Amino acid sequence: MSWPIGSDHKESTDEAVVVTYPQDDVALITLNRPAKLNPMNQALIDGIYRACDEIDARPQLRVAILTGAGRGFCAGSDLTGFGGDVPGTEDAGDVQKYMGIQQKITGVVPRIQRLKIPVIAAVNGPAAGGGFALVLACDVRIAARSARFNVAFIRIGLSACDIGTSWLLPRIVGAGRAHELMLTGRIFDAAEAERIGLVTEVVPDDTLLDAALAKADEIRANSPWAVFQTKEVMWSALEIPGRQAAADLENRTQVLAGLTADATEAMRAFLEKRPPDFKNA
Repeated sequence: MSWPIGSDHKESTDEAVVVTYPQDDVALITLNRPAKLNPMNQALIDGIYRACDEIDARPQLRVAILTGAGRGFCAGSDLTGFGGDVPGTEDAGDVQKYMGIQQKITGVVPRIQRLKIPVIAAVNGPAAGGGFALVLACDVRIAARSARFNVAFIRIGLSACDIGTSWLLPRIVGAGRAHELMLTGRIFDAAEAERIGLVTEVVPDDTLLDAALAKADEIRANSPWAVFQTKEVMWSALEIPGRQAAADLENRTQVLAGLTADATEAMRAFLEKRPPDFKNA
């Protein structure tokens, strides 16, 4: 994977996560430990949290893309170690320290999902274990032909139920497929990922980021508020046990969206056969 977009990116940076802006309203989050296929350590996890905070501080942004530097997306946890204790656990026992690390890593999934803008996973090369969980956390998933996936935790003597995978994967690909992938930990390719609905598109490696940007353009054609509300409600609906509760949430959201100036502009633009001019108002 090269760096075809993001003019302010410096390949020599020692930052574990780099945020660039290929377009004024699109953020590119790059996991940047390419020598080891971008494994998760404390620097990378902290970098994801910082990237989310930076994106939240830029209200002009409409879409984010998450990808990996070099030959892989993210190979999962760094098996050489996390790289330090979570603040506040330095004097705690081993169980407490490990729980602090576990909770910090797991927290990146809801942090990504709490962003007000959609996140597109542009998956290049391996996405294993924790890297696989990051793919699941995104709203839209596109894979390069080189992409490979697996629920790696079970292959190293741990439960496959980690970093939200046991909740997210069945909801994306169905319980039957999810159970088989989690119990075997087998590696599967981009073609299978597309076939089972994990990703929506498979493209040549050298066009991956172009495909992600094209998908971002499709999302950006809609009003910012409508996109935000859709992202928020579609994730919430997965946790709602009954149809009526989901409908009640949809009704309130639809009334709020319908009263925005952007909704009026969208209808006007449709009738006048022109692109809408959204103001996020």
